[in-house]
Amino acid sequence: MEKFKLWLKKNWSTVFLFSLFVVLLVNKDAKAWTMRQIVSTGIFNPKIEEQNETSTEKIEEKSENLIVKYENDEIIQTSDLKGKVVFINFWASWCPPCRAEFPSVQKFYNEYKNHKYLVFLTVNLDDDPSAGKMYLRKENFSIPFLTPSGSISEKYFNGSLPTTVILDKSGKIRMQHNGMADYSKNSFYEEINRLLNE
Repeated sequence: MEKFKLWLKKNWSTVFLFSLFVVLLVNKDAKAWTMRQIVSTGIFNPKIEEQNETSTEKIEEKSENLIVKYENDEIIQTSDLKGKVVFINFWASWCPPCRAEFPSVQKFYNEYKNHKYLVFLTVNLDDDPSAGKMYLRKENFSIPFLTPSGSISEKYFNGSLPTTVILDKSGKIRMQHNGMADYSKNSFYEEINRLLNE
């Protein structure tokens, strides 16, 4: 026992780091918190494509129709949302990067939820939607809870969670970002405002 105590004294930092690694490996919330600290630096933040001569080809193609439904079974289609900017976020409750970016998505939603030309489609992809609902309730998030109604085009979602897509008022994809990001930054709001004013 004395040898172990001596070894522990000499290697306390290694034991601490190993313990921290195990907690991060096992605990989704700890993982999400760590990722949130990383994402808050802004290094993962996407940019919305500007509509200019060099990017016209990239954003000229209209996106395919996405059909989703609210908890009350009301159906909404992106083809019906022309004239509005559409923020689409694909997420799942078991996904640590989704959990990491969710506070910023909620803050963005709080900032713009009453804007008549901005629509939030936060699409849950849990196998059991009740897990997603439970997660939102537990964390006190008030973003809209939607689920897919039919298949999702690869133009929107290629299997990577989280994925965020932004459509401009004409229905063109202006941003597609796979992975976590911070959507609560003023720089992002400026880009959204630019889109809203186009």
